[in-house]
Amino acid sequence: MRLEQLEAFLAVAETGSFQHAAHKCGVTQSTISRQVQALEAKLGVPLLHRTAKVKLTLGGHCLLPHARKICQEWCSANREIHDLLAGKQPELCVAVIHSVCAYYLPPVLQRFTRDYPQVQLRVTALGSDRSLKVLRDGLVDVAIVMQNRFLTASSEMIVDPLYEESIAVLVGANHPLADFTTIPWSELLQYPQVMFKDGYGMQRLVQEQFHSLGVELNAVLELNTLDAFRGTIRQGDWVALLPESALVDAYSDPTLAVRPLEDPTLRRQVVLVTTQDRLQIPPIQYFRQLVSELVKPKANHIAS
Repeated sequence: MRLEQLEAFLAVAETGSFQHAAHKCGVTQSTISRQVQALEAKLGVPLLHRTAKVKLTLGGHCLLPHARKICQEWCSANREIHDLLAGKQPELCVAVIHSVCAYYLPPVLQRFTRDYPQVQLRVTALGSDRSLKVLRDGLVDVAIVMQNRFLTASSEMIVDPLYEESIAVLVGANHPLADFTTIPWSELLQYPQVMFKDGYGMQRLVQEQFHSLGVELNAVLELNTLDAFRGTIRQGDWVALLPESALVDAYSDPTLAVRPLEDPTLRRQVVLVTTQDRLQIPPIQYFRQLVSELVKPKANHIAS
């Protein structure tokens, strides 16, 4: 069964004439007749009494409301897709890691809401792995995350590198490690670690580094907000390995100290990820462009 067959039947039913139906549909009368005959053959029942004024059979009366509903739904779907491609998207959903959300994304959000006031912007701060999962599940349109090639290897994924940054050590101002200019791994390993929770790319990066060094990671606490990291670290002898963008507020906090690592140093790459199909949508195209232009790392505070 084809849509044009239902449209032909509906036009005849509403006009009472094959000729008028052909005029309404913009095709020949013979085309309307063939479409209706094909529909009748498919259903196995006659749909019309072909008299001077065409009337519906019992089968035609049964089909009529369903044909109307199907054609209306198709028109509605076609209109919504046209609006989507024209940039009339009702909302744009973004999943983004906390450090980017707090420090680098606000200029993007302000520009986007100014230029697309009709689009409701929804931003959720999540870990990298969780962000990529909700992107794959279709719950968000864009993810800004720490690169994970295992989760972005699909051909449908579009990955835009944004920047790379160093990983540094956050300690309390009176912590013994604060006396170092650069912290050796041998000294760092003596202290308990505070880490991001499962689902955050930083947890995976730190775990892999400790594994490569052949030492056991002593993780005493998992957190998921930057405020919680700062509050916890400033009050004890624990340490945290954090990316530079997550340490912006720590540099100006006299109760905290940030120190770079000695070799082997750690770095991470931050990327924007979306899917091929979403790049056909103008608001998503524009958001991607703004992120590329405006999300840039600040000046490097970490002394080496």
